[in-house]
Amino acid sequence: MSEGESPSESEPQDPPGDLERLDGRLRHAREQAGGQNPSRSATMPGLALAFRTGIELVSALAVGVGIGFLLDKWLDTTPWFLVVFFFLGAAAGILNVYRAASGIRLAPGYKTPPEGDADKADEQKNGPA
Repeated sequence: MSEGESPSESEPQDPPGDLERLDGRLRHAREQAGGQNPSRSATMPGLALAFRTGIELVSALAVGVGIGFLLDKWLDTTPWFLVVFFFLGAAAGILNVYRAASGIRLAPGYKTPPEGDADKADEQKNGPA
């Protein structure tokens, strides 16, 4: 450091071996993990499905109850719309849970091919059998 330079003006110097040591440690950790992400466990997909089904059931009920409550306040028909939309929300929530558990329409943009084109779609996706 020269006389006119303050310590804040000089750039910190990384020892050249630090990055190489870090790279070696990362490589060693990846080898120990067997090429898998160590932060994910085998139960993660099941846990994610459980959270998804719970959230979908509760949110469908909340939307149904909210719509029923607002219609009852607006039309002064307490509690009829609340009861009707509670059951509609419960039915929608159960349908969503069924779809999630059975794997129906999980991917975004899911399109069902027409009846006769199902074999053609499989052949295009997977190649000829």
